[in-house]
Amino acid sequence: MKKITYLLGALFFAGTVNAQIYSDDFEAYNTGALGPQSPNWTTWSGTEGGAEDGIVSTTQASSGTKSIYFNSTASGGGPQDCVMDFGSTYTSGIFTFQADFYVNTGKSAYFNFQAVAPIGTTWAMNANFANGVLTIDDGVTAELATGSFTHASWFTLQIKANLTIGLWEAFIDGNSIGVWENSINSIRSIDIFPLQGSQFYVDDVSYDHATYTLPALNAAVSGLDMGGNIATQVVNPVVSILNGGSTPLTSFDVVLDYNGTPYTQNITGQNLASLASYQVTFTNITLAPGSHVASATVSNVNGGTDNDPADNSTAITVNPVVPAAGKMVVGEEGTGTWCQWCPRGAVYMDLFEQEFGDFWAGIAVHNADPMTVTEYDAGMGALIGGYPSALVDRGNDVDPSGMGPDFYSRLQTAPKAFITNGATWDPATRMLYVSVSADFQAAANNNYKIACVLTEDEVTGTTSAYNQANAYAGGGNGVMGGFELLPSSVPAAQMVYDHVARAIQPSFTGFANSFPATVNAGDVHTVNFLYILPASWDETKIHIIGMMMDPTGRIDNAGKATITEAVSNGYVNGTMAGTEELTLDQIDAMFQLFPNPTTENATVTLNLKKESTVEVRLVDMAGQEIAARNYGSMNGSSNIQLNTADLTAGVYVVEVTINNEKMIKRLIIE
Repeated sequence: MKKITYLLGALFFAGTVNAQIYSDDFEAYNTGALGPQSPNWTTWSGTEGGAEDGIVSTTQASSGTKSIYFNSTASGGGPQDCVMDFGSTYTSGIFTFQADFYVNTGKSAYFNFQAVAPIGTTWAMNANFANGVLTIDDGVTAELATGSFTHASWFTLQIKANLTIGLWEAFIDGNSIGVWENSINSIRSIDIFPLQGSQFYVDDVSYDHATYTLPALNAAVSGLDMGGNIATQVVNPVVSILNGGSTPLTSFDVVLDYNGTPYTQNITGQNLASLASYQVTFTNITLAPGSHVASATVSNVNGGTDNDPADNSTAITVNPVVPAAGKMVVGEEGTGTWCQWCPRGAVYMDLFEQEFGDFWAGIAVHNADPMTVTEYDAGMGALIGGYPSALVDRGNDVDPSGMGPDFYSRLQTAPKAFITNGATWDPATRMLYVSVSADFQAAANNNYKIACVLTEDEVTGTTSAYNQANAYAGGGNGVMGGFELLPSSVPAAQMVYDHVARAIQPSFTGFANSFPATVNAGDVHTVNFLYILPASWDETKIHIIGMMMDPTGRIDNAGKATITEAVSNGYVNGTMAGTEELTLDQIDAMFQLFPNPTTENATVTLNLKKESTVEVRLVDMAGQEIAARNYGSMNGSSNIQLNTADLTAGVYVVEVTINNEKMIKRLIIE
């Protein structure tokens, strides 16, 4: 992960008067429930002394012998939910919060700042600790600050928020891990809630507040976003310039220096008001592997020098993640149109696609709405504690806003096999044959399984069932990708759904006979799938996601392709999922359909080499079943008559299933 160092001391401390407000090392309390012993700490519900309360413990301590302990025992996190009110809603001056954290090995931690009273009204900031990485977000931007921490070791986290100018900064053990302009520039309380998989201790908590006076002329570098954190990514870094003075900014120069190469932009003709921001974008910069310094500097402010040059530069050390060869990470999100918090999931899934699309396959698994795929929904629902929730490579249940640490961890995990999707596509019959090929880089066995998912972007609907419930309406719960500007029930006409899971084959857990008992490095094995795309699906918005699960059920690797890309890759004959291996030529030999086109009737001719069970279905292009019949056991040559006289002219699909082997042909009725 990247380690960030910012030079902002003068920004935060010039013109301030310090006022120490509160500190607590927990040494004065007895072991047990915290709330009944402290006038400062309570719970989210206000009920103290029960399962929701923080626990004073002697197991770990940063100083003295005691700290407060948090552990998730409920499926969705909690039930502990500990709150400290800061006594006032701070919207100006400099607010500083500090605490020591100890996160157990393999576990995570979480807290948030509430912006106003009462709690549950507006979230100002979220802090997620997982996989050795602290990630801070404000509900809009996924990675405002990121920094490394060590499990099973005490470290100090400090948050400094200059609320007068709207500039926040985070430090781990005194080293800055990020500076940002927070979308919710207000602080009232801290809520410590152990999410699912959390186990941690907190000690030496303190906060204080100081006044702050604006200088006359001050241009501050308020952010440096490199636009990615993956080696070899081509990124468009953004340098944010904040007018931290009382005088409008009319011109300034910005230099981005990365890996020894300077890039300069001269900004003129502006009238940037006090406390307003300006984003300067630099394009087409490739992130180099290894540790390299990036710095951003603003100078020549209004043609001269500003009153506070100490905040004119920001320097970071960029050490991008080096992805494992051939690795693609799958993010599955549980969502539903009925779920008022699920716009958060949609926003973060889109953010991940925008930033990590070459390494990320996002799947929105809908629940209890018109986009639900029943089998997929059931499998997802068994692994998550609520909605919205996300699984990264089918790991721990996390909030969609907290997918970053798991994503980076999995991106660096070498897969057993590289996954390639091929396809044939017939736009007339809308039959899509998919091949998912696993090119093994290491030995494996038949406990690995292949599954194939189809997703669709830009899905819309016309009924009220496509209305999206929206808890972010009005902005009271913070900015959320534009949902704060939409009503509490967003009409279907205003909703567009992306990453929508449309189909999964053969099952949520994959095809049991994907591979032989022994698989050697260098072996390539292919599994085939067949889909009939309903006419309502836009094939240009479909993604094919082939996934390989490991013996524990985690997704080892995936491949993602549009239909066009998969066709270009080429279809590879392999084992048809759930059936014996059949090529397209073999299917033609077993199943014939004539006359075609027809008017009155059509004949299905079967040539079976062994006794087999046979079922025939007639389906229209909308996917609606017109007729179906199970013919039981058949053998040899057989003719089955289809009466088509009463059917509307158009294109239909005849689906023949022989011993669970599904075969499809197009039928034109004139």
